Amino acid sequence: MKRSIAVSIIGLAMSTVFAGQSLAEDTITLRFSHQNPDSAISSTEAVVPWFQQIEKATNGKVKTQIFWSQTLSKGKDNWEATKNGITDIAWCFHGYWPNMTPLADVISLPAMPFTTAEQGSEALWKLYEKHPEIQKEFADNKVLLLYTSPPYTLITRDKPVKTMEDIKGLKIRMTGGPPTDMMNALGAIPLLQPMPEMFLNLQKGVVDGMGAPWEAIHGFRFYEVVKHYTEVPFPAVYFSISMNKAKWASLPKDVQDGIMSVSGLQGSKFWGKYFFDSAKKAAIDKAKESNITIVPTELTAEERQRWLEVGGKPIWEQWVKKMEKEGRPEAQKILDSALEILGAKK
Repeated sequence: MKRSIAVSIIGLAMSTVFAGQSLAEDTITLRFSHQNPDSAISSTEAVVPWFQQIEKATNGKVKTQIFWSQTLSKGKDNWEATKNGITDIAWCFHGYWPNMTPLADVISLPAMPFTTAEQGSEALWKLYEKHPEIQKEFADNKVLLLYTSPPYTLITRDKPVKTMEDIKGLKIRMTGGPPTDMMNALGAIPLLQPMPEMFLNLQKGVVDGMGAPWEAIHGFRFYEVVKHYTEVPFPAVYFSISMNKAKWASLPKDVQDGIMSVSGLQGSKFWGKYFFDSAKKAAIDKAKESNITIVPTELTAEERQRWLEVGGKPIWEQWVKKMEKEGRPEAQKILDSALEILGAKK
């Protein structure tokens, strides 16, 4: 009798072990390479919650191992690291790779008619779905979602900018390409400088101001060294969350479906909203802790139209001509499509 009980207990224990092994074998762990630290507001508001959505959507079959602060691959290497299988999924900032996705750059032209990252992200994903020419640019990896920043806010050290005349002659940090062309058209002096250097450069007066998303204003504490904030029709930048194609193909169909149920259009809007848009209030609240009041200024409708006519539409036309000259005749069609999606007319 005792022997029978002992055998039963051993059998139960062994079945529990095998069940645990089976459960472990069913769990898929995906590595995610990210440039930002885990303490960044974008990490707590967008990155972690989205991967929690994936875990829920796949009924717990997918777990994520997040490598923060470039500990698996550098931000500038993330696209290739994904392609080569160094990571399974990565945060990819396409501003690092000029001319890799040039048609998708349409969303980062100056004065495009959107004011939030959620709007820009929705438009970019719809452009990606609609135009095979854009899909081809991203073909090396499996794109799970695409998202944008909002148009950058103009922050200035000493001089408020409320009209186009106010920006003339100011030294403004801006990214290269069409954003630099916009600065030249508006009469400002564009400077190309790395974001991490900007706190000291603003503090010392090396630059008069810069274009920045609220996420960076919060993260780099720019509110400590600037006084003025103006919402202007500046360019935005864009990103992808992309996956290694072989890894994607290895996933069961139900897992793929679960991941895509929180990716695509829904995921793009989520990342735009919670990576960037929610950071505006966070930056304003964070500044209050240091007894600093941030009061963003909006251009009048008439003034915004002036910026569009001088620093927007002419740059769009230059971009189309450049794309066509480089053998991309679809550029005008894609620009028109972007404006239509955003509810504007060229």
